[in-house]
Amino acid sequence: MKIAISAESTNDLSKELIAQYDIKVIPYQIVHGEKTFKDGEVSTEELFKMVDESGTLPKTNALNEFEYTEYFEELLKEYDAVVHVTLSSGLSSSSGNAQRAADNLKNVYIVDSQTLSTGIGLLLLYGRDLASQGVAPEEIAKKLEARREKLQVSFVIERLDYLFKGGRCNSLAYFGANLLKLRPRIVVKDGKMTSDKKYRGKMNMVVAKYCQDTLEEFSNPDLERVFITYTTATEEMVTAAKNALTERGFKNIYETHAGCTIASHCGGNTLGILYFNDGE
Repeated sequence: MKIAISAESTNDLSKELIAQYDIKVIPYQIVHGEKTFKDGEVSTEELFKMVDESGTLPKTNALNEFEYTEYFEELLKEYDAVVHVTLSSGLSSSSGNAQRAADNLKNVYIVDSQTLSTGIGLLLLYGRDLASQGVAPEEIAKKLEARREKLQVSFVIERLDYLFKGGRCNSLAYFGANLLKLRPRIVVKDGKMTSDKKYRGKMNMVVAKYCQDTLEEFSNPDLERVFITYTTATEEMVTAAKNALTERGFKNIYETHAGCTIASHCGGNTLGILYFNDGE
């Protein structure tokens, strides 16, 4: 049985991994002023330049039911079934729209990831592993839903201005964080983003401490694969993360860039490590 493993562009997998694992992607639409473009058509650096010049954040349009229907119907011309992993329903209405489209089609299975970025990517690669083993599509969907609870998805952010502009941070927290030069850790929990820990100092030192804390707190990782995902980052930041993950014993460390949808909420110099916390 030929199964399509699919997601929106918010999965943040690299083009190489998308090709290697045959992942199908439907892009979000980004709107900035009078410009409209698909996620992936503009780099993160270009997006940040647009925001710096205009002072306003772009908006992301949730995909509607009709767009999903067309997309799934096209996939079903080539594949026998589709397992589609959506951006968390706690962050976007796209998940519900995808489910309504699937309800009117045969052999399309929707999985609400309850997460974002390469947290979705981890589910996609796991889904492809299962499909390659001959697991039926409905069973793949069930296994993905079960394993999403074991995801460790978090980021450390240098500045809060993008969260503030996007309405995800109040003015008092924004002012205090800037005054004290705090770098918050953002954790995705129960499908939504929340801040728990705060760090201070240069970002390469912050990343090292963030990785140490995260690996100690989520201390049972599946060592098969881990992602270092960032909007922009210095070489020192990435090296600090790689050193921590190599020391912990991860076999495959993938470095990826967050796309425009994710970057528009977090801003520059945001870096996260993401893995399944269900090792044997």
